[in-house]
Amino acid sequence: MNQPAIILVEPQLAENIGTAARAMLNFGLTRMRLVNPRPNWPSDRATEVSSGAGSVLENAEVFRSIADAVADCRVVYATSARPRDMVKEVVTPRLAAAELRQHEAADIPCGILFGPERTGLLNDDIALCDRVITVPLNPKFSSLNLAQAVLLVGYEWYQAAGAPPPDTFRYGDAAPADKLHLMSFTSRLEAELDECGFLRNSHMRPTMVRNIRAMFGRASLTDQEVRTLHGILTELVTKRLKP
Repeated sequence: MNQPAIILVEPQLAENIGTAARAMLNFGLTRMRLVNPRPNWPSDRATEVSSGAGSVLENAEVFRSIADAVADCRVVYATSARPRDMVKEVVTPRLAAAELRQHEAADIPCGILFGPERTGLLNDDIALCDRVITVPLNPKFSSLNLAQAVLLVGYEWYQAAGAPPPDTFRYGDAAPADKLHLMSFTSRLEAELDECGFLRNSHMRPTMVRNIRAMFGRASLTDQEVRTLHGILTELVTKRLKP
């Protein structure tokens, strides 16, 4: 149950969901999550093309938003082939797999986001994640379909079972904050920044909010650190509101 959740964001074709499930089960991955799947769900067509991986589809969880799908995760990876205009650590599937195995051993819930077939993940989606997985491919042709991307990441995760971790994550006695806890803080911070006028530029607001979320996500905060930030914000707001 410590294996990463494979999260497919708005998959458009039942065939792609089915073949992604087949790719997952090839490497022992069984935790599929779907965010607003476009085909009617459950799908007989997805089961047909899964070639025996129907158990993955039967147990797939469906969510209305990415935020809901990652709420219980403490570390989330986004998959993307395009460079992004934000500061995010970019890792190969092999390095990500070694890190995921280390998180698995430490009982840290993780998720891997795969974007829609045509557009991939949006910047706002990636802002919720801790790292970006990019597959080294031919720069003149780097197109992968959804099942291929899942297959590559799944293969590296499977192969990393006996590999030593690339480095050590030290959280002390505190666990890394789950995404629900972190998002509750950033949402509260954004509300207070709206109230004080910091986000008054409506044109720049989406970019500023995305950067704020990415900044706190990149910090790998623990639950205790997020609680401390809540306390700091409370004191700052209380002082501002005093007559």
